[in-house]
Amino acid sequence: MIQFFTRMDRVRRRWTYAFLGFLLTLGIGIGTPPAAQALPWGQLLLRGVQILQLSNLSPRHEMQIGAQIDQQLQRQVRISNNRALTAYVNEIGQRLVNNTTRPTVNYTFQVVEDRSINAFATMGGFVYINRGLIEAAENEAELASVIAHEIGHIEGRHLVKQMREVAIAQGVATAAELDANRAVQIGVELALRRPRSRQDEYDADSRGLRLLGQAGYAQSAMVSFMEKLLNRGGSMPTFLSTHPNTRDRIDNLRRSINPTMATGDGLDSEAYRARLRSS
Repeated sequence: MIQFFTRMDRVRRRWTYAFLGFLLTLGIGIGTPPAAQALPWGQLLLRGVQILQLSNLSPRHEMQIGAQIDQQLQRQVRISNNRALTAYVNEIGQRLVNNTTRPTVNYTFQVVEDRSINAFATMGGFVYINRGLIEAAENEAELASVIAHEIGHIEGRHLVKQMREVAIAQGVATAAELDANRAVQIGVELALRRPRSRQDEYDADSRGLRLLGQAGYAQSAMVSFMEKLLNRGGSMPTFLSTHPNTRDRIDNLRRSINPTMATGDGLDSEAYRARLRSS
């Protein structure tokens, strides 16, 4: 009799395990998206909403979101089709990123057909320079100083942090998660309106100054360009109208310049103008 009940107990356990296995398989089948709908970069599928893990956004994910932001931006700004001018800006940009602390980021440099003096960037390595700023620069080193500053924002991952802060302030995200579509919208807003913090601007200045010197450009050009724009009168250019006072930024940069890098490449104004004329 004992052996009979023992055999029955074994049979019940086998059926229980088989049933649990069936439920587990069914749960996985329901909870896992079909292969055709698989999320490409670690997003979660929650009630049909793609959720970004902002607290642990990998460089690859950052570049993919950046590419989506870039697509949206190109509908709102006019990207130049002047290949020679774009190639020149890209040449300067690539020279600078050779020394970046984020070598895995693929940087893209674009010229915006806008006469206002402005430059901006978004996550994933996308940098935009207005034609008005290119023409306002006295030499290549001054233009390089602005590009270096924008690279500094990307290198410091300032845009990821700002996206998280804006999303939380708007009540559309937790401290770690954000809907991917909303993330792209916020990224576009940040790129065009530049609500940068004092700390981020100083950090981008510091990183940009380092990149400028390491690339062989004269670090003094970052100061000279800011001073020129500060003293030109009229409204402050958009890329300088941020939280830190521009004069304070200039003073801070003066103190940070490496004496051995104060002069260097890119100070020839005639060569710069000739390059622009040929573009």
